[in-house]
Amino acid sequence: MYKSEFDKHIQNKSVTNSFVFYGESAFLIDMYTQMLSNVEDASVLKFYHNEYDFNSAKAHLSQASLFGDRNILIIKSEKKVPKKELDVLLAYCEKNSDNIFIYAYYGDDHKTYAKGFDAKKVMSVRFFHPKDFEAQNIVLALAKDKKVDIDKYSIAHLLHIHHGNVALACNELDKFKVYDRTITTKDIDTLVYGLAEVNLDDFLKKLLAKKEFLPDLQNILEHGEDEIRVITALTSYITQLYMFNIYIRVNGSANALDILGYPAPKFVVDEKAALSLKFKPSVYYKLHELLLESELKMKSSNVDKSAILLSTLIKVQKNL
Repeated sequence: MYKSEFDKHIQNKSVTNSFVFYGESAFLIDMYTQMLSNVEDASVLKFYHNEYDFNSAKAHLSQASLFGDRNILIIKSEKKVPKKELDVLLAYCEKNSDNIFIYAYYGDDHKTYAKGFDAKKVMSVRFFHPKDFEAQNIVLALAKDKKVDIDKYSIAHLLHIHHGNVALACNELDKFKVYDRTITTKDIDTLVYGLAEVNLDDFLKKLLAKKEFLPDLQNILEHGEDEIRVITALTSYITQLYMFNIYIRVNGSANALDILGYPAPKFVVDEKAALSLKFKPSVYYKLHELLLESELKMKSSNVDKSAILLSTLIKVQKNL
C-alpha cells in the first residue's frame, strides 16, 4: 500500500502489529518507524544494517514480556532479510498481538515487498519522496513540536534551499529555536546559507541565461555541494520550469498554487513564468534526457564526476 492508505489505517486504529516499510524516502521510513515503535514501557530490540542476527531477533519476539510490557523488534537494513527468516519473525507477531515487528528496508529492490505479504497480517508500505505540500506539512508539524514560529512560505523557501530534502530541512529547525519571533526567509538565508555565500538557485538561473558559470560552479563545489546534487538540482529546476510552461500554454497564465502546491511571491512566479516560455517542449525533453544520463554516469564507480558535470553543463547551454 501507499502512505495515504496507511495513514487512514492509523487514523482508524486498524493497523496490524507487523510492518514492512520500503521505498524512495528514507526520511518517511524513519519517521513512521519511530511513530509506531513509540510505545511506553516496551522492550525494544533494534538491529542496524549489518547487526541483524536471526536467532536474537527470534528470541526477542518469542520470549514472554517482562512485567507485562510489549516486545518490539526493529530491523533497519539496506540488505534484504531472507524470506524464510522474515516469515518466521512475522509468524511470531501473528501469534502474539502484543508483539510489534517493523522491518525498515532501505535498499532498491522495491518489487520484492510490493505484493509479498497478506495485507490482513502484514502492512507493507512503500514511501515515495514527499510532494511539495506534504514536505511542507511535515516540516511545519515538526516546527510546532519544537516551538519554532515559521510560516508555510518560509518553510517552502527552506525546502527549496535543500532541493526538497525534508530531512535536511527538519535538521535546520534547531537553529531557529533561539529566536523568540517569527522566522523569515532572510533568517533562513543567513543561518542556512552562511550569510548566503552560495546560492545554487542563482547559479542555475545564470546557467540557463547562457552566462559564464565556471567561477560560480567552483564556489558552489568548494562550499560543500557535490556534483550529483548540482545535477539533480538542475533537473528539478528544469522540471519546474517545464511545469510552468505547460500550465501557461493550457491556461494562459501561471498559478503557483496549482503548479507548485504552495503560494509564492508574484516576482518569483513572474520570473519563472517568463523563463519557462523561452524554451520549447523539445528543448525540455533534450535537457531531461541529457541530465538523467549524466546522473547515471556519475553514480557509476571510478568516474571523474567533476569532468562529467562540467561537460554536461556546457552541453546544457548548447541545447538552449
